Amino acid sequence: MGRNTRKRRTPLATKAIAASAALALGGGGLLWANYYASAHESHNQAWGGNTTKAASAQVATISCPDVGQKLTNVPSRARQGVAMELSNLDKQITEAYNRLASTRSAQAGDPSFVQNAIVGPLKDKRAATIDRIRIDVQRVGGTFDSSLSQLAACTTQSANQTTAGGQNNGQAGGQQNNGGQQQNNGGQQQGNNGGQQQGGQQQGNNGGQGGDGPAAADFVDITKVAPNVQGKPAKQQNASTGTFVTRCGVNANQNHNSDNVIVAPGVTNGAHHVHDYVGNQKVNAFSSNQTFLQGGTSCQNRNDLSAYYWPVIREQDGTQEKDANADGGGKDLNVGKILVAQQAQIKYVGSPASKVVAMPQFLRIITGDAKAFVNGPANANAHWSCTGFENKVQLTDKYPICPQGSNVVRSFAFQSCWDGQNIDSANHRTHVAFADPASGVCPNGFKAIPQLTMRLVYNVPQPVVQADGTVKNAYAVDGFPEELHKPITDHDDFISVTTGGLANRIANCINSGRNCA
Repeated sequence: MGRNTRKRRTPLATKAIAASAALALGGGGLLWANYYASAHESHNQAWGGNTTKAASAQVATISCPDVGQKLTNVPSRARQGVAMELSNLDKQITEAYNRLASTRSAQAGDPSFVQNAIVGPLKDKRAATIDRIRIDVQRVGGTFDSSLSQLAACTTQSANQTTAGGQNNGQAGGQQNNGGQQQNNGGQQQGNNGGQQQGGQQQGNNGGQGGDGPAAADFVDITKVAPNVQGKPAKQQNASTGTFVTRCGVNANQNHNSDNVIVAPGVTNGAHHVHDYVGNQKVNAFSSNQTFLQGGTSCQNRNDLSAYYWPVIREQDGTQEKDANADGGGKDLNVGKILVAQQAQIKYVGSPASKVVAMPQFLRIITGDAKAFVNGPANANAHWSCTGFENKVQLTDKYPICPQGSNVVRSFAFQSCWDGQNIDSANHRTHVAFADPASGVCPNGFKAIPQLTMRLVYNVPQPVVQADGTVKNAYAVDGFPEELHKPITDHDDFISVTTGGLANRIANCINSGRNCA
């Protein structure tokens, strides 16, 4: 199997925030609770609409090494069992985070509470789970990297720590690979609001759960960000210059679930957040290549049975969405009104350096990292902007505040190089790669494929960062609760499924320089 030897680094200045607010479902509606780690009392106040409120706490979230990213060689016969155990690791972290967020008073009274009651037991659970992964791999004759056993221990992040992965305090800058383009983050800090927090939905009857973002510092007025978009690589003589657009709708029929069949096949709620699905209409944890072919499609081109799915955006307005008490929704602290994109453009583009080969059937690609806040930015590929600003400003670690008349835009540029052999890999990344951002050339051993790009446009109320440390009209992307709904965690998923020779037609269109639909 080919390896992606090119590492993508995106320096940024994203601060961890305090996970201490809570939305509790009370007799009078939604109540907002603010817990302070420096005192024993809690302060309740009526929910004041769609507002993100400041909160302070010593510990914001839990940071655990991502075992799945370290797996590069899992025998096919062990992959189902390993996927189940990796999902268990995710579940353990989420449960520990929920306990962290719901025990602020106990933490205030006992400095050792977090270590003794949360982090320590979590390490023991993770050690046992990693050992089960070892057994699964070795049982079928595979080799297990013993260093993975050292990834059981987790740490905590405070409100003043930066994102894991070596980012520096200060202004966000740096460059990010955008699937063949380089872009600066351009995220500017909004004052000293790193501790603000949105409340989360109450879970069960065990008291209000800790809030998990977004923070006021996660938003930036895009009109105050310096232009940071750099040019594309120059087209070489053998460039493939065509485009192919497939029209699959915006998920107006609300095809949602919180599964992730790529990362967690066979695991209900494997994503811990809700996805929008367009294209293939039979995608869930238990889907297979065979069911994909029977799934039907929302695409106008009936031969496009590909699965295109991404985490939903929610307006943080106190609305009890239909999944307020469900996995992936309120139970995983994803709350508020799910927003439907106004536009969803899915377009395949060519390579500036070469012709492309057709995508193989059932190729899986994940772009971006749902755990980028804790993992660090190596695999981050989030792009946020506003209509009218896309050619000037792209943000990775900030949600844009767009001016009146402008809408929020999420864009994705998937990996455009394939190892020529595998439709997936153990960590779901090393079978594909990004082209060199300066030349557009694929790494050695990789072939250029049509690059999937997506552009989602949303009409959201304009967020307002107020002087008292609140954000009115906050919005956020769904995610694992311990990732604090940071914008850097935005990601997109794709499974290529076509019939009637469509994959070859897409490649031929792009190679011939035509614009097709």
